[in-house]
Amino acid sequence: MADREVIELAVHKDAERGDPVSPSMSESYAISRRQQLDTFITVKPAVAFGLTLLSTWEGIGITIGAGLLNGGPTALVWGLLFAAIGSTAIALSLGEMASITPVVGAQYRWTGLYAPRIMTPAFWSLLQGWLTTFAWISISASTAYVCGAMTQGLIGLNNPTYVPKLWHITLLMWAYLALNVILNVYGRRLLVTVEMFGGFIHLAFFVATVVTLAVMGPKSSASFVFTESFFGQSGWSNKTVQWCLGLLTSTSLLTGFDGVLHLSSEMKDAPRKVPQSMVLGVLINALLAFAFVLVLLFFMGDPMAALMTPTGYPVIEIYLQATGSITGATVLTCFIIVPAAVCQFSIFASVTRLVWAFARDKGLPFSSFFSVVHPTLRIPIRSLGLVGIICAIIGLITVGSTAAFFAIISLGAISLYISYLVPILLFLLRKLEGRHPTYGPWNLGKFGIPVNIFAVCYCIFVIIWLPFPSMLPVTAKNFNYAGPIMGAVIIIALADWFISGHKRFQVPTDPNKD
Repeated sequence: MADREVIELAVHKDAERGDPVSPSMSESYAISRRQQLDTFITVKPAVAFGLTLLSTWEGIGITIGAGLLNGGPTALVWGLLFAAIGSTAIALSLGEMASITPVVGAQYRWTGLYAPRIMTPAFWSLLQGWLTTFAWISISASTAYVCGAMTQGLIGLNNPTYVPKLWHITLLMWAYLALNVILNVYGRRLLVTVEMFGGFIHLAFFVATVVTLAVMGPKSSASFVFTESFFGQSGWSNKTVQWCLGLLTSTSLLTGFDGVLHLSSEMKDAPRKVPQSMVLGVLINALLAFAFVLVLLFFMGDPMAALMTPTGYPVIEIYLQATGSITGATVLTCFIIVPAAVCQFSIFASVTRLVWAFARDKGLPFSSFFSVVHPTLRIPIRSLGLVGIICAIIGLITVGSTAAFFAIISLGAISLYISYLVPILLFLLRKLEGRHPTYGPWNLGKFGIPVNIFAVCYCIFVIIWLPFPSMLPVTAKNFNYAGPIMGAVIIIALADWFISGHKRFQVPTDPNKD
C-alpha cells in the first residue's frame, strides 16, 4: 500500500472512532494514528493526569528547604508567581504545536519538523530525543527516591532508635519502582481510574492539610510571609544569586506538564484535549501551590528548626510543630507521599510511551527490540522494562552519594527546559518568517508570538541558573554535577549519531511545511 493510502486509511479510521480529523493534520500526525496503542483516554482523566503529573503543592512541601536556604519567603512566594507565568507561557506554546501535531515523541519530532534543512533536522531531533528521554527517566527515578526518602523520614520520626542508612532509601526506592512497574504492566486499563483517583486526592489532601495547618499551626506575620528574605544561610554573598537559586524551587516543580504529550496516541481528540490538559494542569497546580506556600509560611513555626530537622525534610518538622503530634505529622506527610506515588504511576506511563516512540523512530540502539508492543497487554512492555532497570541502577548511586543522585534529578529539570526551548524557538522563527504550518483547533492567535518570546526568555533564564551549586563553599558533596552529567549525555548522543544514528534514525517530517 502506498504511503498516501496508508495515511488516508489512518485518518478514515480516526473518523470511524469519532476522533475529529481536520485538514490541518500533518502527515506525521496521520501516521502516528496507525500506532498499536489503543485510544481510550478522555478529557476528564486527561486533565486529572495533568494535575497529578505535576503535583506541585506536594512538591513544594518536599523541596521547601531549598527555598528557605536561598531567598526565604519572598523567593518562595513571588518566585512561585513568576514560575507560574513562565510555565503557563511554555504550556501555551507547546499546546499550539500539540494541536497541529499531537505525537508521542512531541519535542524531538517537532525539532525535526521545524528545524531548517541547513541545520540537519535529524541530528538535532536525535539529540533532543536523547535529552528528553533521559530527563523523563531521571524524573521517574527521582520521584521513587523522594517517596523512599520521605518514608524513611517517617520511620525515623516514629522510631527514635532507628539509624537511617543510605542503602535503606535505595531499597525503599526499589519497592516503589517495583510497584509501579507491576501496575503499569497489568493495570494499563486502570490508568484512567488511577488518574481520576489521583486528581481527587490531590485536591482532597490539599484541603485537609491547609485546614489542619490553619487551625493548629503557630501564626507568622504577613510581613514575614511577603517581605522577609533569608540571606547568608547557604554561603552565597550575592543576594540576587541567592534569590534566583531559591526561585529554582518553584521553577523545577512547575515543569513536566509535557508528560501528557507522550500519551497522545491513547487520548481521544488529542489536538484539543492535550493542550487543554497541559494548560489546566499548570494553572490549577500553580494556584494550589501558591495557596499552600502561603499557608506553610503563615503557620510554619520556627523556620530554623525546620531547616535543622533530623528527618531531612523541613515539611515534616513544620507538620510536627503545627500539630504537636507525631501521629498528626505522620498523617499529613502521607498526604504528600501517596499523591507522589500516584504521580510516579503517571510518569512511568508517560516515559514508557516516550521511550517506545523514540525506539519506533529508530532513535535508540536496538530499536526493533524496544519498539515492540505486547499483543495482549497492549503496552510497550520492553520499553517499560528498560525504564525500570535504568531507574533501579540510578538508585544504586544513592548508596554512595546523595549529591550525585540529586545531580541526576537536576539534570532532569535542565533537560526538560532545553526540550521546551528548542522546538518553541524553532516554531517562533517559522512564525516570524511567515512560514508556520496551518494551526490546529487550539491556537493563541495574535498573542502567539509574544507568548512564544516570553517562553523562550524564561527557559533561557532557568537553564542558566539550574547548574549553579546551592551552597558555598563548593565541595565534592554539594557540587552540582547536573551540568557535567548533561554534557556526558550529550557526548553519548553525539557518539550515537556518528556511529550509527545518522543511518538509523528516522524523524518524521512534513515536506509540505518546509
